Amino acid sequence: KTDISDCPAKNDLSTMLKNAEIRVEKGLVDVNDAEPETFGKNGFESPEALLRWLYDNKPEEDLVLSHGDFCLPNIFIHDGKFSGFVDIGRMGIADRYQDIALCYRSLHHNFSGIYGGKSYSSYDESMLFEMLGIGPDFGIAPLFAGENKVLWQPDNYVTLNEHGVLT
Repeated sequence: KTDISDCPAKNDLSTMLKNAEIRVEKGLVDVNDAEPETFGKNGFESPEALLRWLYDNKPEEDLVLSHGDFCLPNIFIHDGKFSGFVDIGRMGIADRYQDIALCYRSLHHNFSGIYGGKSYSSYDESMLFEMLGIGPDFGIAPLFAGENKVLWQPDNYVTLNEHGVLT
């Protein structure tokens, strides 16, 4: 287990929610970037409603050193084994499910045909959890992927520095 006690980058839920609140207040959330079911008839009425739900349903975290955007385009595989990753600009302290949820979402979108149009019939959505030897935690994992990712898109990531200044 990696010692995270001196890690300066914090991507825990409190920090992410603070950043999401700023994005909502500044009108930086584009609902068109969300998953189709996030807003509208069966979804949230607005980014503000989604943010309120996130605050009201904030679970306890298991903090680890997190990649921050652990999805297929950022993972290198060589000879069938993990060999490295790129795009570590959001690496820091976060709940372990941040990386798991983003990887799960990436696998789903890539292997079900959402990205690229080709689907793989042998793809099994439980394989990631089986490989990790854990069960899915759908209490916390959805906070990091799917409907909520629109609030903290890396393309428009807004953060507060150590002095509380918007960067």
